[in-house]
Amino acid sequence: MSARTAAATRRPLRTAAATAVVAAVAGTVLMPLSAYAAPAAENLHALKVTLGAPAPSGPLTRGGATETFELKVTNPTDKVHSFHPWINGDWGSSTRLQANDMIFKVAPADGTGTPATDSAIQQQDGDWQGVFTPAGKDTTVGFEVPAGGTFTWKVTVGLAKSYPTNLGDFTLRASSFKGELAADGAASLTFKTDPTVKPGNLETWFDKVNPCQGVDERQCREMDLRYRATGDGVFNTALATSLKASLEGGAGDPDLQLQVQEAGVWKDLKLNAEGKFPLADIESGYGKASGERTVHLRAKVGPKATLKKDTTVTLDAFVGLAEGNKIPFVEAKAGFQFGPVTTASPSPSPSASASTSASPSPSASASASTGTGTGTSTGTGTTSGSLATTGADSNTGLYSALAAALVAAGGAFVWLGARRRKAAARG
Repeated sequence: MSARTAAATRRPLRTAAATAVVAAVAGTVLMPLSAYAAPAAENLHALKVTLGAPAPSGPLTRGGATETFELKVTNPTDKVHSFHPWINGDWGSSTRLQANDMIFKVAPADGTGTPATDSAIQQQDGDWQGVFTPAGKDTTVGFEVPAGGTFTWKVTVGLAKSYPTNLGDFTLRASSFKGELAADGAASLTFKTDPTVKPGNLETWFDKVNPCQGVDERQCREMDLRYRATGDGVFNTALATSLKASLEGGAGDPDLQLQVQEAGVWKDLKLNAEGKFPLADIESGYGKASGERTVHLRAKVGPKATLKKDTTVTLDAFVGLAEGNKIPFVEAKAGFQFGPVTTASPSPSPSASASTSASPSPSASASASTGTGTGTSTGTGTTSGSLATTGADSNTGLYSALAAALVAAGGAFVWLGARRRKAAARG
């Protein structure tokens, strides 16, 4: 059981106010939570673990002798206290261990009254976890440590021949996955290994995410997925990579297709039962001396696409061991947008072509500068400098001239009418 799993099982208590509301609805009267005597804090988190020195002393070697140390848990309270032991391993690297890469055994120390014990290595979430339980019980059942009592175990650890050469010294931390220890109740031991190595890691990332040559970037992207090992030693297990695509926004299905380039030829990647696209494994023995590794990929909109607007595509690459403990330990991410297939605009008529070739009139330019004209979206998603849909276009100059003529003619009629009225008045 992992720390996250243990934490997930805890549920927050309802507040006293919430309890009062529920009680009122039910027609009963309940005392507020503060009225109840809660268990003392030292009883909830009271245990203390101590670890003895490993024997024989000295570094561990792959396939060599094991070392044993004492693990004691003490209950200082006056009541029986449960203990769910949990030992976590830290190798200074995100690299996964296989269960058989280490030796781990726990047995009660003689003459201590410690119950019979079973032990095992678990790898929930891919991590190394040493657990032990009362014999014949699962991890949900803890040890019941007597009031004021102590249980003592002998813990034996060692390295198998398969212990990765890119991992070195490691630390074991003893605690409880039920949070039963006091604040300073956990303990740890660091074990040296021979030979001494700088822990190795794997790095992976997407690079050169570019449009495919000669294709709309909203329909196709090419990219490199790169790998690099650090530190000493090599991975003694092959490495597996799988790609997973997720979509956000947009509408419709891009019919996403992923391809890998091999010997200059694009080959389709197949979707597996887990909804991922696996790549070819990197053979065991990959390390810093192997240099950087590059895989050329292509993602494109498929022929059955039904996209109606732009969609964000996120491509994740997960890398883990190809066998055994397969939980990924490295991830890379790339993001880009795909959109509907764009179609060519219909050919304009000769008259429309002629009108669009004309320069805007001064009045139209003035209108745009004062905010009555705005850029409009074209079929290709770009922005043109034409006016908004207000009826104004390149014929505005002609309309303006006609209007000016009408105004001038109207002025002449007004002037003639005025002269006739004045003449009649004098007559």
